[in-house]
Amino acid sequence: MGVSEADRIAAAQAYIDALVTHDADAVPFADECTRIEVGLKSGFSGNHLRRSLNRGPQYRIIAATTRPEYTLSGDEVRAVYDVLTKVAFGGRRVASRVDETFVIPEDDGLIHHIRARLRPFIQR
Repeated sequence: MGVSEADRIAAAQAYIDALVTHDADAVPFADECTRIEVGLKSGFSGNHLRRSLNRGPQYRIIAATTRPEYTLSGDEVRAVYDVLTKVAFGGRRVASRVDETFVIPEDDGLIHHIRARLRPFIQR
């Protein structure tokens, strides 16, 4: 028996939590983990992703996330949630709907790949 579904979801949740806390030390990245965001490579290794989450200015504008809805299919854990930024105009906050698929094999429970689709919106 491999890693449970609950533990694989917890691995994805650790990543989502790190978007807000900027503390990715507990995120279980595989060494070769990559991330593709809207078709562009934005993560080149587990260590690169960890450093980016911990110190990257692109993540500093994130204020919160909503609770993800998870679905599992094979090695994939899909999370759909909203990212709320600190950026606001006229009392409305810039946000994004995130549809993120994590490849987290049952045999090791590590995040091997992340594919993110984003749809920005203004939160009223």
